[in-house]
Amino acid sequence: MITRDDIRSTYDTIRPYVRRTPVVQLDLADLDPAAGELPGVTLKLEQLQCAGSFKARGAFANLLLRNVPPAGVAAASGGNHGVAVAYAAYRLGMPARIFVPTVSAPAKMERIRQLGAELVVTGDRYADALAAAQAWVQSSGAMSVHAFDQRETLLGQGTLGLELAGQADQLDTVLVPVGGGGLIGGIAAWFGSDPRTRVIGVEPDGAPTLTRARAEGRPADAPAEGVAADALAPRRVGELVFPITQAYVEDVVLVGDVAILAAQRALWQAARIAAEPAASVGIAALLTGAYKPAPGERVAVVISGANMAPGQLER
Repeated sequence: MITRDDIRSTYDTIRPYVRRTPVVQLDLADLDPAAGELPGVTLKLEQLQCAGSFKARGAFANLLLRNVPPAGVAAASGGNHGVAVAYAAYRLGMPARIFVPTVSAPAKMERIRQLGAELVVTGDRYADALAAAQAWVQSSGAMSVHAFDQRETLLGQGTLGLELAGQADQLDTVLVPVGGGGLIGGIAAWFGSDPRTRVIGVEPDGAPTLTRARAEGRPADAPAEGVAADALAPRRVGELVFPITQAYVEDVVLVGDVAILAAQRALWQAARIAAEPAASVGIAALLTGAYKPAPGERVAVVISGANMAPGQLER
């Protein structure tokens, strides 16, 4: 397990390289007039993080806490993790090779190239890119930076929970997007020792990785489909992640593609908050009733990233 002291120490290490992203209060009725009876929420705007997503925290934690060999680093990613590792390697002067599947968003692939990393596009899904990255690590001696199933990755993502706890009044609930589970694992590790704050995962119904794992009692293969597949659709949750979520995540809810896109559009049109589909699932859960807060419940939602082409928001 990961402790709060572990996360605090990691935060001290990565703080010179990451942003303390802001929080804002949002009335859900501004997004959807039909949501007038819902409470306001606190948004953690992690799309303003370096490299456009929370992934920068875990990337810097890996590169700063581990011994990076001369061959540099390698990472497999649906997109955001690759951008973050490329950015961290650029800032620290290290070579990087990033492997992404064909489903990755073109904007994310272009950003990886702009940051000077070598980009390899291979396979149809994250698992294919991961296999290629692992083969490269074996042949080159590069250090693997796993997107979610690595202790340092979890420690880095946990610093988001540390920040949020210090920015908002006592929270009852935090809604967290779930893909491989690195973000929810880190956040749950921070809030897990505080029984006053529950952590709820939100997944696309086309990629129910944690839902499937909880049903089977272990990480298990799940589908990888839908509008958020480039960010929230690995084959399964991580082996390190799963016991943390079993201990500290109260529930996981599912939302559909239509609801995700409606939430993304509402965030932009009503609040001028740019969020990629994967980052919009928490708002989708509130607007659809997949998660229903109790009266007076103090809810925070993590807006996890915004790596996309600008035209996607207007479409």
